[in-house]
Formats: sequence, C-alpha cells, structure tokens
Amino acid sequence: MNNRLFYVLAVAAIATSASSCKMLSGKKKSGSLPNDGQLHGVAPGVRWNLSKPPGMVFVPPGTFHMGPSDEDVNYAYTARNKQVSISGFWMDATEITNNEYRQFTNWVRDSIAAKLMGYVKQGQDGNEYIDWKKASTIKWGDKATIEKIDAIIVTPDNRIFGKKELDAKKIVYQSEIFDYKAAAINRDATVPRSAFIVKQQIPVYPDSLCWVRDFAYSYNEPMAKKYYSHPAYGNYPVVGVNWKQATAFCEWRTHYLNAWLEGKKRSSESDFRLPTEAQWEYAARGGRSQSPYPWGGPYLRNKKGCLLANFKPGRGNYPEDGGLYTVRADAYWPNDFGLYNMAGNVAEWTSSLYYEGSYNFSHDLNPDVRWNAKDSDPPRMKRKVLRGGSWKDVALFLQTSTRAYEYQDTAKSYIGFRCVIDLPPAPHKRGK
Repeated sequence: MNNRLFYVLAVAAIATSASSCKMLSGKKKSGSLPNDGQLHGVAPGVRWNLSKPPGMVFVPPGTFHMGPSDEDVNYAYTARNKQVSISGFWMDATEITNNEYRQFTNWVRDSIAAKLMGYVKQGQDGNEYIDWKKASTIKWGDKATIEKIDAIIVTPDNRIFGKKELDAKKIVYQSEIFDYKAAAINRDATVPRSAFIVKQQIPVYPDSLCWVRDFAYSYNEPMAKKYYSHPAYGNYPVVGVNWKQATAFCEWRTHYLNAWLEGKKRSSESDFRLPTEAQWEYAARGGRSQSPYPWGGPYLRNKKGCLLANFKPGRGNYPEDGGLYTVRADAYWPNDFGLYNMAGNVAEWTSSLYYEGSYNFSHDLNPDVRWNAKDSDPPRMKRKVLRGGSWKDVALFLQTSTRAYEYQDTAKSYIGFRCVIDLPPAPHKRGK
C-alpha cells in the first residue's frame, strides 16, 4: 500500500513539474503581429530545425592549457603554454575522405558542364542558376555530350591515344567571400562593401603528382595514379589538397547546405570552415588538458603492444602500425570527444597563420591569428599552421601541442583537413 501511495505521489509530482515547465516555456503563437502599438518582437527568419550534421560530433565549450604538456623537445619556444577558453562547435569526426571531396569536385564539374550545355534557368531575382534536374541527366560517355563540353576537354596535343578526358585545370570553383577582419579594421564609412569581397578562381582537383614529388628517389607512382580515383581508397583521407582548396571546399559545403535549407523554407546556418589552431588542439586533447597525445599518454602503444596511430615508428618501420601510407579515416580508436586520427594518418590544415610568437599576444578567449594572404604577399605571410602529424612523421609530430606549417598554395601527400561549424549542441524544441 505504501509503495502504491509513493508511486501515485511520484506521478503527481512529475505531472506538476511537467506542467510547470510548460508554463515557464511561455510559447508564443506564430503568425502576424497584432496591431496594438505594443512591442512583440520580430523573428529574424523562418523556422529553425537543423538536426545533427552527418559525420560530425559536438565539441563542448571549455578551458585548457594550450601548448606543451611536457618539455619543449625542440627548444623552439614557438608554443608557450597558456590557459585559453574555447566556445563549443561541431567538428568532422574524421578527416575529409576521397569520397566526400569527390562530391565537391563532381558538383563543380557538373555545374560547368551544365552551363556549357545550356542547362540553366532564370531565378526570381533575375540571375541565372543551374537547372540541376537537367544537369543530373548528363551522359558523360556520350559523343554528343563531349562535343558540347569541348571547352573543358584536354586539347588534342595533350591526349594519350586520342582519349578525350576532362582538363583538371579547367574545373575551377568560383570563390566569393567577405573579409570580416579587413572590414572590422576599416573605420572609413565611405569605403564600399565591395572593397572587402574577395573573389578567386580555385582549381578543385587534388594534385596527385605530389605522391611522386614529395619523395626523391622513391617509387610512389601507383599512389599518384590510383589514390584519388580508385574505389579502394574511397574512405581514406583526401590529400594533395592545398589550403586554398580546403577553404573552397568549406565554402561550397556551406552553400550546398544553405541552398537546401532555403529550398525547405528554413533559416540558413553558419559557415563551414577550417578549425583555428586553438580549436584543433582543444578538440584533439578530448578533454585531457595536460596529456601529450589524444589518447592520453605518454606511451604510443596500448597494453597489448598495439600502436595507437598511423605514423613512422622507430627508425622507419612504416607498416608496423597497419598502414604503409595512409589508412582509413576512421581507423584506430577515437579520442574522448569521438574524433578519429587527431594524431597521425594525415596532418591537417587549420585557418591560422603560422607566426612563431603568436602565443605571446593572442587572446585567451578563442585565440586566433589569421591573415588572408594575397598572391602578392611575401611567402612568410602565406604560412598556415599544420597540426596532428602524418603517416610519414615521427612521434614528436603526433603530440597535440606540436606546431608545424606549410605554405597555403602547396599540396602534399601527407596533408588533409576536416571542417568545423558553429552550431548549438542540438535544436531545442519548446513545450506545446
């Protein structure tokens, strides 16, 4: 009897609590505003209901010690330890794979071909847009199609056995971004908005020749021929992509998502982008603020003696960790945030400028040092921070605090990337 009474009281308490929550939620009816001369507020746009981004995990906000957790092995003093705080964000659980990047290159290829074939339609704003319904019917092996898209086919003197193939140099993405940093610095109200719009044409296909170029006196032609195109490597991280191409991918991914959202009468979302250096290190640590590796440390093997990442063990026993070159993007165990291969496999681009003393003056709240380098800028201004180490690196580069750099217009067989996006943890549905 007592148990029954307790159950009834518990149910009543839950019901009371639920009703209280409903009263506190204070949901307002949607629709037009009443014309009563009072303040009611206006929503910024249409409804918001974006679910968890596929393939991404949420990295919660927090504080950590950025920089070496142990001695500075190189004694380079380019990463002084300092405490910083980071906002929450979503991050790709794995590096961007060949299959995922191919969706981007195919989209650019199809859009160019559609324009050449006249598959466009007039928008309500007066601009021309790709008719993707017609573009999806393009027959790439058809002779008539090849004749219509001759402008992006290799010229006769560049053909092997007369085979008509796409000219990768002509598959170009039209990038258009607004430089918020430059606009924020500007104090002259007479400067037009167009002064801060940066337009570039960026070839999108990976540089497969980097497999040969990166290693002198080494036979790597099979990787150059097949790594990006063969189905066996579909879920392996894309490489041979320079920093400009990685940022173009993020820009395209943003437009691709927002075009779908706007088509569904939903609000557009934040931009996909490369992580800042601080975000990358915070995510790699997985909540382990003073550990040298994403899995903790200080060892590179687990209790069974298995290596915990894809790198260059010992004096060069490359296959000991399970991969001679790269491995699948979801190989090994994820860190405590659910992120794979934050150490080894491929080094990863960040959005940050590499400057040796940046830790000394960067803010302790979401630190970020950026520079949108122009082609005319000196090489020193084109250095971007690399993190994580790769399949060809020794263990030092696997440490979460190790900094490296590469020039933004350079592609390597051991550099890839992953994206982040600034979104709340999950959509909040208010009580009815």
